[in-house]
Amino acid sequence: MSKYTVNSDPSLSHAIGWIRAEYNAHRYLELTMKVGTDRSLSQNSISHAWYAQVSTELREDTPLGVKCYCKLHFGVPILRAEDGEYRATYDATIKRMSYEQKMEAMKCWPVTSLMTKAQLSAYLEAMQEHYATRVDLKFPDTEKVEA
Repeated sequence: MSKYTVNSDPSLSHAIGWIRAEYNAHRYLELTMKVGTDRSLSQNSISHAWYAQVSTELREDTPLGVKCYCKLHFGVPILRAEDGEYRATYDATIKRMSYEQKMEAMKCWPVTSLMTKAQLSAYLEAMQEHYATRVDLKFPDTEKVEA
């Protein structure tokens, strides 16, 4: 299965060319189109800034380690609760792993990239609440929680 993100005239041309070539080769395509974005770039920026802040202030892990921890402890529960297909896939592949294996899997297992704006807001708020007594994670003034 292939995935294309079309966000410019050149990428649109490339996607159309790919569709045409695949159709000519197979004479059958099933396409799913998603219009618009599910989350904001600023939410994404906040999460990465917070991973770095937690890592710098607590000195217990790298920013990637903090990201993996947050994905496993905050993101996975949000997606498992709201998406049956995600829950089934996670349960079949990751759930039975040891904690260390799960943390390693979070380096490449999709979590926040699958979230909507509302889910990512809940994720950021869970991070904020979890670290509240040790690190002061603040939303920028212009964007408390964009849902």
